[in-house]
Order: sequence, then structure tokens, then C-alpha cells
Amino acid sequence: MCGIAGMASTLAPDTNLVRRMCDVITHRGPDGVGYHDDDHAALGMRRLAIIDVATGDQPVYNEDSAITAVFNGEIYNYAELRRELTAKGHRFRGEGDSETLVHLYEEHGTDMLDRLRGMFAFAIWDRTRERLILARDRVGKKPLYWRADHSSIWFASELKSLAQDPGMRREIDPVALHHYLTYQYVPAPWSIYEGVRKLPPAHVLIWEHGRATIRRYWKLDRAEQRFTDEREAEERLRELLLEATRVRMVSERPLGAFLSGGIDSSAVVAAMAMQSPEKVKTFCIGFEDRRYDERHKARLVAERYGTDHHELAVSADLLDVLPRLAWHFDEPFADSSAIPSFYVAQLSRSHVTVALTGDGGDECFGGYQRYALMNQAGRIPALPRPLATASARFGNLITERSHSKSPARQVGRLMRFVAEPPSRRYATLMSCFKPEQKAAIYTDAFREQMADMDSLLLLETLFRESSAATDLGRVLDVDTMSYLPGDLLVKVDITTMANSLEARSPFLDHHLLEWAAGLPAAMNVRGRRTKLLLKRAMAPWLPQELLNCPKQGFGVPLAAWLRGELRELSHDVLTDETARSKGLFRRAAVLDLLRRHAEGADHSDRLWALLQFELWHRAHAVPGAPALTGAACPQTRG
Repeated sequence: MCGIAGMASTLAPDTNLVRRMCDVITHRGPDGVGYHDDDHAALGMRRLAIIDVATGDQPVYNEDSAITAVFNGEIYNYAELRRELTAKGHRFRGEGDSETLVHLYEEHGTDMLDRLRGMFAFAIWDRTRERLILARDRVGKKPLYWRADHSSIWFASELKSLAQDPGMRREIDPVALHHYLTYQYVPAPWSIYEGVRKLPPAHVLIWEHGRATIRRYWKLDRAEQRFTDEREAEERLRELLLEATRVRMVSERPLGAFLSGGIDSSAVVAAMAMQSPEKVKTFCIGFEDRRYDERHKARLVAERYGTDHHELAVSADLLDVLPRLAWHFDEPFADSSAIPSFYVAQLSRSHVTVALTGDGGDECFGGYQRYALMNQAGRIPALPRPLATASARFGNLITERSHSKSPARQVGRLMRFVAEPPSRRYATLMSCFKPEQKAAIYTDAFREQMADMDSLLLLETLFRESSAATDLGRVLDVDTMSYLPGDLLVKVDITTMANSLEARSPFLDHHLLEWAAGLPAAMNVRGRRTKLLLKRAMAPWLPQELLNCPKQGFGVPLAAWLRGELRELSHDVLTDETARSKGLFRRAAVLDLLRRHAEGADHSDRLWALLQFELWHRAHAVPGAPALTGAACPQTRG
């Protein structure tokens, strides 16, 4: 595990720049640093040593050093690959997984990606062909940013590395911001800066002689398979999870697991405990507000498996953690569960270097209530256009004027929901700012600039292009390609790497994902019941009390914070001269949102999205701008 950075050029590369790019991400790899320089490429990495601690330094080379690689992640089938490659005459210098990349490339070119089982972002430099290969794992566990001009290409694990180049313009991409306000994250391939892109998951980029081409190398097949025996499916699920967990327990450094109290992390802990000769170390955080605290459920699993359990009640000052998060998240990011994620990573790192997580269980097995809603809504016929327009208009009006969780608000959301076709319904469900809400808050100039840009089309297109036969299958597909890599995995990568901790996710093993993709919809969701197969499969492993609990999520009391300890901060940051000077949002509209939230209507998600954009902007785009009184972004940390 590490952070990588580098460049290739038809001219001489800037080796000093690459060193600065690596220095700023020391938190991703505090255990070592390595560089490769030649006439047309400079590659660098920061290492967090997990496997082959003694001899696993990077960059790695083939036998004649014509092929070089830097790598972030883990290749779980590296031992098998090493045996195959050794049998074909390849010679290895170390004992780890990184070297498999250069030799696989020699054998298979970019088709090597089909052979890899793991999480990764890597760069391979082929000096003979003057070719740079950039690749990212199937679901997007590991990040990779890049930018290019007519002669050069730059890449890095984090955007702040690319920003070390004084030649990179730090101009906000208005389309990326527009999409961010809809989804609370900047979706790939955009980044928040113009001219910088994310390599999407399951894609490979080939750069040769100043030209870059990108292709997708993997996609889930959502065609339903025939399962005649549900008990066989339950048994197969347990086998796949045990195997996916086993290969992720290989480590020369201390290893543990996040244990939130939900089914997914509990299942992973159970699978670890069954295969570990030692007590599994587990980590859980909670809040004093019982609505957001699942520590009691985590204890049930910890006690059942006799884990070495550690808990933390979060009571730290938000004015301390928010600027730290703004610095580590190189783009605006408005998933408030990043706060507990940061704290559980911080707690874990004081005991272990590797932590397994339950990420991906919901997307594999239909765990969110929105899946049940979409499954049921598939039986609702499309409304005639005039009726649909009226229903949407009145639904918006009722929702805007209703208090949080009031019956009227639920009616308004339902009216808006049924007014739209299935693809639009789901995109709307997943949106923070609706199109009309963005139009209302934008300045005239920004509204005109974005007039023809419909962010909801991003998810609508994924929904329509899915190979699934049902609406449930389509939304699982959409989430696997958007919400999972754009939100959940970004959150986990950034918060764990900020604490120099490696996270591994058994549910995201591509063998398990491919098997789960073929499950009939009714095996996962029926009526309002979700994750049915996983719950049945885990019945022998987990306490019944936990299996029967409704899904709680990794939430925070955001609405209360914005009416309480963050009220003054949000008002100041969202309305001061620094905010107004960008010319993006109308001050009167922002003040109205603040006022209505303070009076009881729930606008917490939208206010949080605006606040996180402002904090990001002050931490990165305008160094020296005021962010939080008495709290500085930890820019010396990297």
C-alpha cells in the first residue's frame, strides 16, 4: 500500500517536481520512498509496508530494467502469479506482489489486468516503447488522477500531488461543481479542477508519444442466473466470503477490522474469526446521541467471537477535524459519514496497520431501503405528462415547505417520485440539490453557464445501459459504477490513508461481485425487506438480534450540528466575502437556506455540501484564505 506519482514526457521530465509530488502524500506511505528517473519518465512512490516488508521497495523492474512500475494496493493472487511467471523463466528480486506487474506486462501487455485479483492503481513505464500504462482496479478502491498536454502526462494518487506543479492552473471546473452539488461528490472522470481527470474504475490509460487512449477492461454482467436451491446459494455465499476474507488476511503487519454493528462488517469479522489463530482486533466508534450509536450491536458480535474489541465515543471538537478533512479530501466531499470514518481509522491505526471493512455488502445484496422502493415502484405505470408535471410541481412545493420527517414531506417526496420515469426516479433519489434547487441558488451568470447541463443524466444513462432485466438490478449496477467508487470508496481511502492505515474489503472481491450480480432480484429484496440472502446466509454466524435490526447507516447528527455548534461557522463561511467573491451562489438564497434550517426545515445535506465546498476551496484553491478560527489545515503533515 502506498501513494504513487510521476510523469512521462516527450521532453525531459521534471524529477524535482515528482519528488515534491511524493513528499506531499507522505501520510499514504510513511515507511519509505523510491524513485525512477530516465530521459522521458520520472516515477515515485511513498510506501506503507504491509507485505514483503524487508525487500518490497519500489519502483520494481523486470530483468533488464526496461520496464518499471510503481503500485498502490494489494494483489491477493500474487503467489499464484509468481509461480506461473517463474515457470515461464521470469526472475524475481523480492518476495512481494509488486514485481508481478512488470512480468505480467511482459507476458500479456495490458491484458494482464484480467489476471489480477486485488485493489490497485499502478503506473508501468515501458522505456523501449516510451509508453506509460495507468490502470485502476475493477471497482475503484484505489484512486488515480491525471492530466496531460501535448508533450507530457502527470499522474498521482491524490490531487494535491498534481497541484505541486506551478504550471497546473487551479481553476474550478464548473461542470464538476455542478455535478458535485447533485451527488455530494465529484464523479469520474471529472475532477474539481479544469484539465485534471480521474481515471474511472476498471479502466486503463495508454500514453505513447504525447497521446493518451483510455479503454474499459471489465464490467459486471447483470444477467440473472438460474438458482433453483436457495440453501445452495446461501452456502456458496459463505464460501465466497470466507475465501475473499482469507486472502485479505495476509499481512506482515498487525491486522484488525472495523466493526460498526451492521451485518456487513459483522459478517467480515465472523469470517476472520473462523480463520484466525489469534483474537481478531475490532474497532467501533459511536456518538452520545443514541440514534447514531451502534456500539451495543457491535458488542454482540465482539462477545460472540471473543474479539479484542476497542471503542471510542466521538466527542472531539468539530472545528478541529473539519479543516483536517478538507485538507485530506482534495475535492469537495459532502458525505458527512467521513467524520466517523476518520475517527474509526484513527482509533484502528493506534493498534493495527491493516483493517478489513464491510464495504460493498449493500451494493452486492440490496441493502438500502431505496432498493426496496425502486423494486416496488417498478409496478407504478408512467403518469400522463400533464399529470406528471403537476405532481412533480406540488411535490417540490410540499417538500420545500415541510419540516424534516414530517408526513407532509413524505407525501411531497412520493408525489415527485411517481411523476418521473424509473431512470429519473433513481437519479433524483440519489441527488442532494435537485435541478430547480440549484437554479434557485446560483447567480445569474452561473445559472446561464449550466443551463444545458443536466447532472441527473449521468445516472440515467447508467440505468438505461445496464444489462440487468429488472429495476432492482439496474440500480445495483448504477450504484456499483457511481455511488460506490465516487462516494463510499473515496471516503474510506482518504480517511484511512490520512491515518496511514490500509483498508481491505472482502465484499468487493471481484469473484464474489460477479457471482452476486447474477442473483435473481427476489433473492435479495422482497417488498420492503432487503438483503434477504445475506441475512439468511449469516444466520449461523451472527446473533439473531442483529439480523432483525433495521439498517442504521454510519450517520452523524448533522441537522442538529448545523443548528447548534456549527451554526455560527456555517453562517460565516457561507456568506463572507471569500464565499461571495467567487460569484457562484446568491447570498440571499444561501441566507434563506440557513434561516429555514434554523427554523426546523431540514436542509442539512444542502448546507453541508455548500460548507464542504467552501472549506475545500479555502484549503486548496486559495491558500491563506480564512477557514476556521483557531484551526489550521495540516498542510505540513503530508
